[in-house]
Amino acid sequence: MVRYTVDLLDPPELTEEQKARLQALAELPDDQIDFSDIPPLTDEFFKNAARNPFYQRALKQQLTIRLDADVLDWFKRHARNGKGYQTDINRVLRDYVEAQEKKARAKRAG
Repeated sequence: MVRYTVDLLDPPELTEEQKARLQALAELPDDQIDFSDIPPLTDEFFKNAARNPFYQRALKQQLTIRLDADVLDWFKRHARNGKGYQTDINRVLRDYVEAQEKKARAKRAG
């Protein structure tokens, strides 16, 4: 058996053939997709469903941070029912970090 390893944080570039196949799949109408090998999920399935035991949430660390009042106000005003603004701030910071990591990898590769 041949095993392949892929760095999920730095996957290899797709070949032109792979890109063409993905594009063809993206353009395929939903009614032409063959789901016959996938059984439908019933209410009974979800009654017994459990979270993957190997799932691990990102560890969070509590800290004090000073933000500009207008920035904090913006996040609070745009949060659903005024809740979740800290999660939104975390998401923005994570997106920024991932973008910087991607830039650094591209710079190292180029």
